[in-house]
Amino acid sequence: MRIQQQVPLAPLTTFRVGGPARYFVEARSEEEVRAAVAEARSRGWPLFVLGAGSNLVISDAGWPGLVLKIALSGISEERDGQRVRFDVAAGEDWDSFVAHAVARDCAGIECLSGIPGTVGGTPVQNVGAYGQEVADTIVSLRALDTSSGKICELQNADSGFAYRTSIFNARERGRYIVLQVTFELIFGGAPRLEYADLKHHFAGRSNPPTLAETRDAVRAIRLSKAMLIVPGDDDCRSAGSFFKNPVLTRAAFDQLHERSPAIPNFPARDGMVKVAAAWLVEQAGFPKGLTRGPVGISRKHALAIVNRGGATAADIINLKNEIQQRLLDTFGVELRPEPVFVGFDQQP
Repeated sequence: MRIQQQVPLAPLTTFRVGGPARYFVEARSEEEVRAAVAEARSRGWPLFVLGAGSNLVISDAGWPGLVLKIALSGISEERDGQRVRFDVAAGEDWDSFVAHAVARDCAGIECLSGIPGTVGGTPVQNVGAYGQEVADTIVSLRALDTSSGKICELQNADSGFAYRTSIFNARERGRYIVLQVTFELIFGGAPRLEYADLKHHFAGRSNPPTLAETRDAVRAIRLSKAMLIVPGDDDCRSAGSFFKNPVLTRAAFDQLHERSPAIPNFPARDGMVKVAAAWLVEQAGFPKGLTRGPVGISRKHALAIVNRGGATAADIINLKNEIQQRLLDTFGVELRPEPVFVGFDQQP
């Protein structure tokens, strides 16, 4: 295990902003992960675990302790009839694993194609898109419990999965480091075509699309919305969707709908209603393509705050705060950010 010092973090993120890590370790084995955590604890260093850096805003001051980059690799599988279990190391690239599963004709995550990040990051946020979320297919995960230093196995039911959340980014934030995730997919299963964008893409076909065609369609749709990482495209210097779609009680939605009857909405769990954050952002006066000096909003998607070049974390936070305040004043709706804020004294 090699500990480096003053390692720039901006190049390790999709936003390309943020200061350096005081100390930095890239762990390629579970033992190195355990050793790095023990070293940080013994020296009193604050610890931050880094995956692909695709859902982060790192402060301009950087991180004052140890940044631990998870680089564990490996995929294994076991088939039982139509059910196929994949054990996937946390450092594996998520989209590459989706491609692997689709190539093996295994359904369950094809609509999650094109999402940047590592496999280990997906259960933390319960990553989801186009009618699927990882909680639908995760059986269990292997994790290091930093409070005890022991490796444990957590089942799906232990993980507290809900819309874009889990115990790993909520009540147990910082306690567990994901080392491996086990998914159960369906061999020969049909793709999920629940969302309007996908239905529209395949409209008029006489035969249902394959998993591979569905994956290609999802990636094409994400590309059209600047939600696919394309080197050289400044619309891709972002953390993807910066805000979550608000989930409202029926009473709160009825009140909002009375004022704004055109707002797109979708049924959510427990009688709640999910409303489109992108629509709210544009209606509040933040159109696609907006530019504020070095920052702005994607030309293709109103939910993506982007680094036009040379932006600081402070620039991003200022635009984020302005959008949130305007929506609160205009619609009475609180927008919650999706990215993790790193190195700030408190969430900005």
